Amino acid sequence: MNRYPRDFRGHGPNPPDAQWPGGARIAISLVLNYEEGGENNLLHGDAQSEAFLSDIAGAAPWPGQRHWNMESIYDYGARAGFWRLHRLFTERALPVTIYGVTSALARNPEQVAAMKAAGWEIASHGLKWVDHRDMPEEVERAQIADSFRLHEEVVGEPPRGWYTGRCSMNTVRLTAETARLDWISDTYDDDLPYWLEAGDRDQLVIPYTLEANDMRFATAPGYIEGEQFFTYLRDTFDTLYAEGQEGRARMFSIGLHCRLIGRPGKIAGLKRFLDYAQGHEGVWFARRIDIARHWAATHPHQRIERPSQMSRERFVERFGGIFEHSPWIAEGAWALELGPAHDCATGLHNALARIFRSASPDQRLAVLRAHPDLAGKLAAAKRLTPESTSEQASAALDALTDEERATFQRLNSDYVAKHGFPFIIAVRDNTKATILNAFATRIGNDTATEFATACAQVERIAELRLKDILP
Repeated sequence: MNRYPRDFRGHGPNPPDAQWPGGARIAISLVLNYEEGGENNLLHGDAQSEAFLSDIAGAAPWPGQRHWNMESIYDYGARAGFWRLHRLFTERALPVTIYGVTSALARNPEQVAAMKAAGWEIASHGLKWVDHRDMPEEVERAQIADSFRLHEEVVGEPPRGWYTGRCSMNTVRLTAETARLDWISDTYDDDLPYWLEAGDRDQLVIPYTLEANDMRFATAPGYIEGEQFFTYLRDTFDTLYAEGQEGRARMFSIGLHCRLIGRPGKIAGLKRFLDYAQGHEGVWFARRIDIARHWAATHPHQRIERPSQMSRERFVERFGGIFEHSPWIAEGAWALELGPAHDCATGLHNALARIFRSASPDQRLAVLRAHPDLAGKLAAAKRLTPESTSEQASAALDALTDEERATFQRLNSDYVAKHGFPFIIAVRDNTKATILNAFATRIGNDTATEFATACAQVERIAELRLKDILP
């Protein structure tokens, strides 16, 4: 099968109502990344120094050497930044989720004790704060297992959530396959949680953020002062909060780092935002584990039979009649590059319509001729397909008077005699009266115009049929 794995649809045009506790319009997840002591360092068995997310402009790895300036910046996050943030959040009684690099947690016992005493969630940020992009799958799998082991030793319980950050193409699948996590966050693709099917595992994903994130103080383009950070957080909040007023409650993740936002000039912007957000009603500050538990209880996952994952035989069996008596269209669609975007009515209709549109005129004419007359002899003999029977009944074409039936039969005969194929219209979009009006108008069209009109109506009928059976 030619299948495309990326999911561009997500929740689709009508995302679910989050139904946050207390009718909140927005859920805010404060995430504090704890990486100090888990970064690249010769002391940690790495081949070079760290070069990521610091205030050193143009930092680069130093192969085979320690980098005193880089180390001291990370040290600031543990020695000063963490405690400044701890005071800020505990004084306001705000819940926090820690993304804790496991080896960093092991080297910072006082900070771990403070996290636990505050009731913060301590999720896993991987074994080490290093790049995983070139890491062999078996090595990454082993490091994930080692991170679970060390996390439980250091924290006293295993993590219920996970965010690697500098991840590989295997990270999300490998963490889901552990079947030990209530949530994972190595995605940035939505404003709401969603379910990921990883084999037999239904894994909840809580998307994270790289833009409402103080890492932008250390990247270009980025923030250079706390006020810019506040402005961006405020504008994001206002947009999501307004959407929440419209019955579309959203989630807002804010990413923080001890060595960055923990600096005095930067934390001022965060304080302004917290004052602003806490001044609004309907705001739920929550740990990610709280969001995960709410979502799992309120929006439990329900698997569906996905067209993009069907065998050819099953696909044709299920959708071979969408275009009337034309299973070859389903066969052609199955061979296209299908993916998650085609597991809904609109997406699959597009795939089927592509095959119909690219067919020869004779092939499309055969599809037109496969459609029955409206209120014709097949209907009277009850020999229509179930779909056609239902469609004609929706406009009461199964309950005509003798006079009405005679009118339809005359119009059918005149139309076919002129154009060479049956009169086709999406009955469910019409009433008996509008169908008769369209009949009278379209008989007078030239055949080329009617061919194009009939083909468009065939596509519309197929779309309505798909909407009966797919999201």
